[in-house]
Amino acid sequence: QVQLVESGGGLVQAGGSLRLSCQASRRTFSGNAMGWFRQAPGKQREFIAAISRSGDDTFHADSVKGRFTISRDNAKSTLGLQMNRLEPGEKAIYYCAAREGESWRDVYEYFGQGSQVTVYS
Repeated sequence: QVQLVESGGGLVQAGGSLRLSCQASRRTFSGNAMGWFRQAPGKQREFIAAISRSGDDTFHADSVKGRFTISRDNAKSTLGLQMNRLEPGEKAIYYCAAREGESWRDVYEYFGQGSQVTVYS
């Protein structure tokens, strides 16, 4: 069974930073590419960042490029998302996700429960 547990969300002032983490089982993490999604109230889920299984290839959506950075620590089976210069419109639930294989592209099969991020001005 795949388990993904996010942490690190919270309340932050616009312009501030937060770091999200996602803990996965070792077996899950070593065999999967990983990604981050977010869903704001009343909006569709948005794919914002991803990283290949090896960590050699990353993706950041245009909406977060230059401000957010995805990373993974394969030794600790942990996925990270450093979020800088957060904007009020980025209030959302942030989800960690996993898909089997090397590439971060294509459909994600597994999602965590999500972590709430609230940005106030």
